[in-house]
Amino acid sequence: MKRKNLPTSRRALLGAALSGGGGFLLSAFLPGLPLLKASQAQDTATGVVFRPNAFIRITPQGAVTLIMRYAEMGQGIYTGISMLLAEELGVTLDQVSVEAAPADPAYVDSVAGEEETGGSSSTRDSWVPLREAGAAARMMLVAAAAQIWGVPESACQARDGRVFHPGSERSLSYGELAEAATHQPVPAKVSLKPASDFTLIGTSPRRLDTKAKTNGSAQFGIDAQIPGMKIGRIMACPVKGGHLTGYNRAAALAVPGVVDVVTLPDAIAVIGEHMWAAMKGMEAAFPQWEYGPNATTSTDDIIARMKKTSEQSGVVAVKNGNAQEALKQAHKRIDAVYELPFLAHAPLEPINTTLHIRPDGADVWVGTQVPGRARQEVADATGLRPESIAVHNHLIGGGFGRRLDSNSIGQAARFAKQVSYPVKLIWTREEDMTQDQFRPYYYDRISAGLTEDGAISGWHHRTTGSSVTARWYPEGMQKGLDPDAVEGAAQTPYAMPDQLVEFVRHEPDAVTTLWWRGVGPTHNVFVVESMIDELAHQSGQDPLALRKKLAAHQPRALKVLNEVEKQSDWGKALPPGHGMGIALHYSFQTWAATVLEVAVEKNGSIRLVQVHSAVDCGPIVFPDGVVAQIQGGLIFGLTMALYNEITLKDGRVEQTNFHNYRMMRLNEAPDIQVHLVPDPEAEIGGIGEVGTVAAAPALANALFAATGKRLRRIPFAKQLGGEKA
Repeated sequence: MKRKNLPTSRRALLGAALSGGGGFLLSAFLPGLPLLKASQAQDTATGVVFRPNAFIRITPQGAVTLIMRYAEMGQGIYTGISMLLAEELGVTLDQVSVEAAPADPAYVDSVAGEEETGGSSSTRDSWVPLREAGAAARMMLVAAAAQIWGVPESACQARDGRVFHPGSERSLSYGELAEAATHQPVPAKVSLKPASDFTLIGTSPRRLDTKAKTNGSAQFGIDAQIPGMKIGRIMACPVKGGHLTGYNRAAALAVPGVVDVVTLPDAIAVIGEHMWAAMKGMEAAFPQWEYGPNATTSTDDIIARMKKTSEQSGVVAVKNGNAQEALKQAHKRIDAVYELPFLAHAPLEPINTTLHIRPDGADVWVGTQVPGRARQEVADATGLRPESIAVHNHLIGGGFGRRLDSNSIGQAARFAKQVSYPVKLIWTREEDMTQDQFRPYYYDRISAGLTEDGAISGWHHRTTGSSVTARWYPEGMQKGLDPDAVEGAAQTPYAMPDQLVEFVRHEPDAVTTLWWRGVGPTHNVFVVESMIDELAHQSGQDPLALRKKLAAHQPRALKVLNEVEKQSDWGKALPPGHGMGIALHYSFQTWAATVLEVAVEKNGSIRLVQVHSAVDCGPIVFPDGVVAQIQGGLIFGLTMALYNEITLKDGRVEQTNFHNYRMMRLNEAPDIQVHLVPDPEAEIGGIGEVGTVAAAPALANALFAATGKRLRRIPFAKQLGGEKA
């Protein structure tokens, strides 16, 4: 997901609210948001409830709550962000509980421009504000204790949720100090711990969500249970632009357990007492469709139009020197076309939304990456004021960018407003696959050359594809240029004195596109790193050595290249049919160099042997989390590169479930070794998408080393004849 081009000035305004009930609330605000005023606190019979624009809450009982504005999708963000808070607040991680933030302007991310989880940005955007919030709270608690004891603040220490006065051996818990702390002024200057004093950041504690996810108590959106709730199955026209023409309502209602059938112009929902009734009722309803203008569209049609569009000049993203003239003078030159397919997100948890629409408001139980957009979708669908709509965000069983769009929530709201009871509306796996908003198809033309001494002599990269930014965030377009479409191409790790990068926008009518894990870099790094590899082999240079030469001006690039060279034993003798490929990239403010070893059997089947990935993401908060995300991202990206594509025939998506949009199996996964080479002085980088970005280029380059075949179109497995069912 793309982060918007907004200023990132450092950083946090801090505000405190007083409470007659004795609670202590500290808010960490980003620039442009108002301070929380005392009038915004509210007393209730059970204690103090503050408006939900605070990130930290400490009760008189000593409970520390972090109100989390980021969605937990398996990436471990609940743990990583809590570690930032706990480190500076002076509590242990098990003393912190996490509460999902509601849809509220107070949780807008100043960099993203809205309340959103995406772009591997959560830790980056919290690195300073959450630590400052924790530090300010700690300072106010220490000040309260010092005042009570009549001692200097410098004589007091805070740790493990208590303030100590070693000189008198007295101590008070944070809960005991909560009310007094509300009367302390917010510190004018907050001092953060030096890294040398960290006791939690940089360690690998047990994740906060591990217990709930292993004992089954974790609540995902699809687990929501509301009193009086019914369950409905949704089916929409399988061809974009079509509409519903008929269905058998009587037959559906005759199915035991079916309670209602409701429709939209392009969709139908059968509602039952349970999911089985809803599914059998949909079969009985047997909806009929008019498929509309895309009824005959195929993938080949879309590619043919893209190919033609790609022949024209695009919007210039980068122009250095004279690429065309340099290419004419090149000692070695390659002209190539690379293609990447439409891709589904295919998370384990399919689309689902539970709603209770009332005349005066609504409640929505869902897992979403954009709570504010979700609330607005419901408001638009129902006519309700956004302030009257409560979004209860849940854990998400895999997002990968799909939950950045709330169209499914708007659809569910248009159904739910037709009934009076709470209803959980679910897409089946087949519906989830058919109605997904897909990663764009990309058609890239690239020309590159080398001088006699191995330097780049001309580089012309023209990418043609859909613009997600233009639809999702039109303000992010820059005079017709989609920054995401060229990210990873406009800035590469390599010295390119004569470079031209262009973007040609082409929107296919038959599908809607959306960001997919790794966004622009997943596409562009595959093209760039494959082309660098092609230049190395054509000029007789070692691919890793050429990268070192071209990235000699990037010390962090050389660091990860040297590390992965050592750890992978690059250049070692390999058995017949084996090959090693490398990919280097800088994405999400993180450097990574990845080496993959493959074995290709005589029948064309591909075996992934081992991966080594050297990663420099600046300071590291949660090492085990970094390793897990690189491993998971690589598996996700390797699955795509080997097997995945979405194709259309007669306007319909041909892939319907995991039997024909398959996932990598456990026995197919390689041994993945992640080598952390942090730079504590660098700006902190993101991690969630870094592994995905590296997967396809490292694999393509390894397959060339093993077979001598340059694969420029994803997926790879069937091109070598060894794809398994």
